[in-house]
Amino acid sequence: MDANIRVRIKHTLGHFTLDVDLSLPASGIIAITGPSGSGKTTLLRCIAGLEQAQGDDNCISFADQIWLQGSKQSIKTEQRPLAYVFQESSLLPHLTVAENIDYAAKRSRRRNCEPLGVQARAHIIKLLGITALLAQSPEQLSGGERQRVALARALIANPQVLLLDEPLSALDMERKQEILPYLEEVGKVFSGPILYVSHAMDEIARLADHLVILQAGRVLDEGPLASTLMRVHKPIIWGDDVMSVLQGQVALRDEDFYLTRIDVDGSPFWLRGLDKSLATEQRIQVLARDISVAVAEPGPSSIVNCIVCELESIFPPERGEVLLRLRLPRSEQRLLASITAKSLQQLALIEGQTLWAQIKSVALLK
Repeated sequence: MDANIRVRIKHTLGHFTLDVDLSLPASGIIAITGPSGSGKTTLLRCIAGLEQAQGDDNCISFADQIWLQGSKQSIKTEQRPLAYVFQESSLLPHLTVAENIDYAAKRSRRRNCEPLGVQARAHIIKLLGITALLAQSPEQLSGGERQRVALARALIANPQVLLLDEPLSALDMERKQEILPYLEEVGKVFSGPILYVSHAMDEIARLADHLVILQAGRVLDEGPLASTLMRVHKPIIWGDDVMSVLQGQVALRDEDFYLTRIDVDGSPFWLRGLDKSLATEQRIQVLARDISVAVAEPGPSSIVNCIVCELESIFPPERGEVLLRLRLPRSEQRLLASITAKSLQQLALIEGQTLWAQIKSVALLK
């Protein structure tokens, strides 16, 4: 039996129709993104059963469980083995943090879930850093603390599928940066799939393993994060946040200059800091606007990262901007670079040409 999440939905709300056919991985963080009004939350609500999709062809299943099969079978929301974390934490205000968690654990059996035992529950509470908050009421917590409690409550219910609907959108930047590391840890400890709705590309690049892009209620593209980003759906999705996500390994820590070298299939990427241990796998992010290209090897420069690559594709100009897809040597990984249409003409760039990519900034992800 296919263990993936299978979602085939055609659901109309007023003038909007969600029409998707997806087979999603059974583990990892699956980001669902797209412009406002593209159907991200509607898709999540249909999976949860909060929206009742009508139609004989509609189907939602996970592993060997059928949650929706046309008009013949539909398991109610409260019986689906999932947990849903909303934009707002939705904690019960008259209960303490500990009581909120206990209440959710008790109700989880209605969803055919067996709540975590004492030791596993303590581990989640420690993992999310809420031990000191257990006796407090929700009104005493910051926005970031409330969302961490909501995550703990969801995980302790021990669902098979976790749905997160823009859990950081109501937080300011400081609170958002506070909770992102906790979300990374959740992604590591949760064995099932996490469906994560967001329009923030910084969150997606840092957290996601798989990416679904929606546009006007339909799937524009989907697949593993890095390769899907390379297919580029721009400018309608990305705007100024066109980026590449690369997977490499920590190869060198230069303590004299406070730099770390990440090797991506043999190509060296230097970045500030000494936070990562040698030989650890590391995801990095490079923004397309932080790359310039040269047709000959540049001379001495303040830019530390200069990577030789092949110009694989030139995308059509858009408002005077051109995207280049660059292939790293001996690698299936790619970089996207953004240059002006005038630079494209002046450099007389052609596909298949060898270029040197000068990268101003590289960011660590997870």
